[in-house]
Amino acid sequence: MPMNRAHRRLCSSEKWATGVREQLLPWALEDVELGEDIVEIGPGYGANLRVLIERAPRVTAVEIDGAMAEQLRGKWGDRARILHADGADMPLPDAAFSAVVCFTMLHHVPTEEQQDRIFAEAYRVLRPGGTFAGADSQPNFRFRLLHIGDTMNTLDPGALPKRLSRAGFTDIAADRHPESGGLRFRARRPASGG
Repeated sequence: MPMNRAHRRLCSSEKWATGVREQLLPWALEDVELGEDIVEIGPGYGANLRVLIERAPRVTAVEIDGAMAEQLRGKWGDRARILHADGADMPLPDAAFSAVVCFTMLHHVPTEEQQDRIFAEAYRVLRPGGTFAGADSQPNFRFRLLHIGDTMNTLDPGALPKRLSRAGFTDIAADRHPESGGLRFRARRPASGG
């Protein structure tokens, strides 16, 4: 997905990686049990991946950008399986993973239909009882400036639970960060019957 130069510089910076490690992921994954075999959809420059490989013994990252996937392989390929693939059509087996996560990437997916396909794929690859969790930004003036010339299709916090339910998820929760206004969500594939 296209990102302007300022956006690429921010997302590849150590400042961003520190914020992810110290603020975003602790909040987004609060009380979330990841289990032992997780998938991250859309790792981008790898700030989340750096943290996730310390939290789970097996991590698979699915990155749509081929050059980015290659960079990730070079940095973390010895600790994670990096796949160049679309999160809406992952070359992964059904019901094989304990958790699927995605962070600050869904607003780069151009349409709601494509986002919904990502939700359906997350559901498909999760084991019964597995968790889908993540966080994404919400629009404000600074966010809009950062996305000039970028794809920017933010999630509607009020509509997200219904969309996740349509994908088959239960135990859905979505809330906003009290200071940043960011959105986090978590949902579960039913332990049986799903």
